[in-house]
Amino acid sequence: MTQQVMELAQALGGAGQDEHTLRTLCAAACQALERRLRPGVAPEDCAGAYPLAAAWLALDWLRGSQGLEGITALSAGDLSVRREAGGEARLSQRAMELMGPYLRDEGFVFQGVEG
Repeated sequence: MTQQVMELAQALGGAGQDEHTLRTLCAAACQALERRLRPGVAPEDCAGAYPLAAAWLALDWLRGSQGLEGITALSAGDLSVRREAGGEARLSQRAMELMGPYLRDEGFVFQGVEG
């Protein structure tokens, strides 16, 4: 599965990156998602969402490690770079939303509170 995630990450914007680094990030993203899967759910059961979510995680981590988080625009003529906090949803957030139906509920839960 890591190879499929690696190929997808390269196609989505990771091409030209150090292959060893990208492969390491993809393997770590796969492990992170697998740890959060609901009991009895395998990556293959996730209807194609798993490879895309893992690739998004790896790319988000790669961007963060390169200081590219929050960059929303880049121009070449008269060089301008725009960085905005909270602009677009991070790829990691999108990955978790995509995998939501397959992941254990680890969020905050009210117990014993009458609705």
